[in-house]
Amino acid sequence: MDEIVKAALAKWPAVPHCYGWLRLDARGNWRMRDARAQALNLPGDPIRNAALLAFIHRNYLVDARGCWYFQNGPQRVYADLEATPYIARSTPSGFVLHSGAPLPAPQSACFDPSGNLLLQADAILAQLDDRDLAACLNLLESGRQPVGDDALLAWLEAPLQPAPLFLRWPGAGDVRIPVRRMTSDALMQEYGYSREPRA
Repeated sequence: MDEIVKAALAKWPAVPHCYGWLRLDARGNWRMRDARAQALNLPGDPIRNAALLAFIHRNYLVDARGCWYFQNGPQRVYADLEATPYIARSTPSGFVLHSGAPLPAPQSACFDPSGNLLLQADAILAQLDDRDLAACLNLLESGRQPVGDDALLAWLEAPLQPAPLFLRWPGAGDVRIPVRRMTSDALMQEYGYSREPRA
């Protein structure tokens, strides 16, 4: 947390929290949602200012309820999450979070009912940007064999527990991470986060 933010908190400790005005979309874009956007359930306008984005990323925290927020001076601005608290992207040098920080090697991975790939690395839960999913299919294995599109669709749609699936993490030697299927509710319960924090 920035020192200027700590000083503002000490000076004004009882500023009311803000809800509904900030959103992190499923592609890692921060969006400002004014009263009209909230009333019409619109995504809001993307925040493009680099200095403001850096400030948000440095002061992005979670409370004891699993609600993520941006500490804007003395005020907590709670974030609605379209997906997860972090969004991951694939780059030529590896995977990064929406903040630009590197994504550590995950300990677990899962697919949600919509076919989104989610990665958990320590306290970070990140959904992979859907535009990068196709590039990651060659990292999925079943029985040490690559999983093709048709085999992955069959695995996702299998009514019973499907055959084990693993994610081979690049640059981590022979580390193979088990991949599960999870519902959205189970994800939020297991990883302890809220998509729409409210007072």
